[in-house]
Amino acid sequence: MNAGQDQPQLRLGEFVALMALLISLTALSIDAILPALPDIGRELDVGRVNDTQLVVSAVFFGMASGQVLYGPISDSIGRKRAMYLALLLYIFGTILSLNAASFPAMLVGRFIQGIGAAGPRIVTVALVRDQHKGAAMARIMSFVMAVFIIVPVIAPAIGQGILLVANWRAIFWLFLILAIIAATWFAVRQPETLPVSRRVPFSLTRIGLAVRETCANRVSLGYTVTAGLIFGAFIGYLISAQQILQQQYALGVQFPIYFGVLSIALGTASVVNAKLVLRFGMRLLSRRALIVLTVLSVLFYVFSLTTAGQPPLWALIAFLLIVFFCLGILFGNFNAMAMEPLGHIAGVGASVVGSLTTFISLFSATIIGHSYDGTVLPLIAGFALLGLAALVCMHWVERGRPAEELG
Repeated sequence: MNAGQDQPQLRLGEFVALMALLISLTALSIDAILPALPDIGRELDVGRVNDTQLVVSAVFFGMASGQVLYGPISDSIGRKRAMYLALLLYIFGTILSLNAASFPAMLVGRFIQGIGAAGPRIVTVALVRDQHKGAAMARIMSFVMAVFIIVPVIAPAIGQGILLVANWRAIFWLFLILAIIAATWFAVRQPETLPVSRRVPFSLTRIGLAVRETCANRVSLGYTVTAGLIFGAFIGYLISAQQILQQQYALGVQFPIYFGVLSIALGTASVVNAKLVLRFGMRLLSRRALIVLTVLSVLFYVFSLTTAGQPPLWALIAFLLIVFFCLGILFGNFNAMAMEPLGHIAGVGASVVGSLTTFISLFSATIIGHSYDGTVLPLIAGFALLGLAALVCMHWVERGRPAEELG
């Protein structure tokens, strides 16, 4: 009997809820821990304050390493076994972090947690793609992403709430419990969607060929690098947000509120982009959003210089709201444009593009985060410089392409 025929398909509502829970483990693992970074630093004797940012960066390094593997693995052994592997790694990494007695042990746990968290991001898309196509797939992914967008809004508040009644290790207990619930729910209710007859043997050569094809294609490589530059600015914000908002601006327990408001701008932009992209096209819309982000960042950097890197909180939040709205438009579009030439290797191609994007972004994000000096200048400079670099890269990609492709 083929996989997927031994169990009835889940009802739409349950399927969306399960996929949303699985994919949300990633955002929750990153954002819920932000309010706890100072406590982790103190208890684990972190020497430099900026080094606590590595608790967040380690997850991204793990995700970048894992993304390139899960597509081929799930094509080879099936969606369910690939998800089991990912969740097992996530749970193992969570347990290591939960019991960490030193900062290096914490970083190892977070890195493994990131490798595990990469699985749901890749496999959930494959699960949806196996069962639905075209508009039906887009509709279901919209439902899943709508739930996913909510997580960054509420995750810091969840972490802050836990810290009011327990220490930071309780946040990892939450990760562990949710992962076990997700794994159990997935095992009991979700049928396998990839029949044995459609599976492809795992091959590092296949991955290598996909990497080579992506890097050899001007469009795929160009938009992957462009996405990595822009994502780097965003990760730079993520790893320094707690220091800037909670400490520099003394927001304290109000930090999750401001963080959540800024996250809403990203979600709103994703919804708006879905409507505007049909009218203006991905390239024109992305180019305009990138110009707005870059010009505004340059102007706000100049303004911040006049305040010694301490602009009023309202001005900083207004700036970030506009920038995040632009980012919400850019993220999906750049990824889609990078994938356009890779339709014949969509599964492994998506893994390669996602992994390369994250690796590229981590280099610049680490520089931004470790340059934090008690002012917003390193962050704003990061947005401005990476925006300029992304514009140059986008111009290089589009140069010489037919006009009808640049709409």
